[in-house]
Amino acid sequence: MKIKATLERIPGGMMVVPLLVGALINTFAPDLLRIGNFTQALFVDSAGALIALFLLCAGAQINLRNIGPAVGKGSTLLAVKWVVGALVGLIAYMFAGSDGLILGMVPLAIIAAMTNSNGGLYVAVVGQYGTAEDRAAYSVLALNDGPFLTMVALSIFGAMGFVEGLFSIVSFISVLLPVIVGMVLGNLDDDMRDFLARGSPILIPFFAFALGMGIDFGAIIEGGLAGILIGVMTTLLTGTAGYLVFRALKWNPIVGAAEGSTAGNAVATPMAIAAANPAFDAVAQLATVQVAASTVTTAILLPLYISFLVSRGGFTPTTDELAAD
Repeated sequence: MKIKATLERIPGGMMVVPLLVGALINTFAPDLLRIGNFTQALFVDSAGALIALFLLCAGAQINLRNIGPAVGKGSTLLAVKWVVGALVGLIAYMFAGSDGLILGMVPLAIIAAMTNSNGGLYVAVVGQYGTAEDRAAYSVLALNDGPFLTMVALSIFGAMGFVEGLFSIVSFISVLLPVIVGMVLGNLDDDMRDFLARGSPILIPFFAFALGMGIDFGAIIEGGLAGILIGVMTTLLTGTAGYLVFRALKWNPIVGAAEGSTAGNAVATPMAIAAANPAFDAVAQLATVQVAASTVTTAILLPLYISFLVSRGGFTPTTDELAAD
């Protein structure tokens, strides 16, 4: 029975399918796995610990030594992705209704989804259309993994009066410390980086299932269409912005468009944000399913959008880029 292969054929399957299965069980048989001891500890109560371990493994993959010519492209990708996502999120907060939603979308979900990019999709795109320098740029772009940049945007909006409460320095440290520990370990020892890299994919379905055990299926129905809309905005707005900025800088614009996705690990961001600031507890569940929907949507839409852009031409690397490769 090819369970793993089947899940991998579904965009974001390793994250989304366990999440939906957990939500289904929690909706129709909420006490099925809440029987105490190891069963409940793993399948119900483990999300926080597993996400923290995932962030540590992800942090180990950020190579601080690979900061040569790729740093300019990586920093540009990171900045464009964050600025567009934060601006759209700010507009959403400004025009949100009394229920805190705009067109059914949670502003927190918009920021979490649009400021985080799928590294696998990025590497796949630049592996075909980019150079070694473009691929190395991901070492900088990877800084948008996890909740940090979302927390930065929300803190700024809090100072502007659009978000209830600010994050304390302790809140930042408590969320970022696993990432920092991973970065230190990975950059001190390449073997440790390789060892921890194997942990990330293993953890994803388990913390996704545990997250699902905290979600009511009704919330998935409510958040599905809005999540798809967030995914469409992520690809078209952040991907197009990256394309235009890279073309203006005379870099390969397809590489800029390759950031127009939402990573599976962004699904954990709303819960991480709520853990750092209880003011987001009320929307964290709905935001989680909307980010999950955005993850699937961008996994399908971005390759199609890249194909469209390539068909328009102008994706050939420059002579200098080919020399660097």
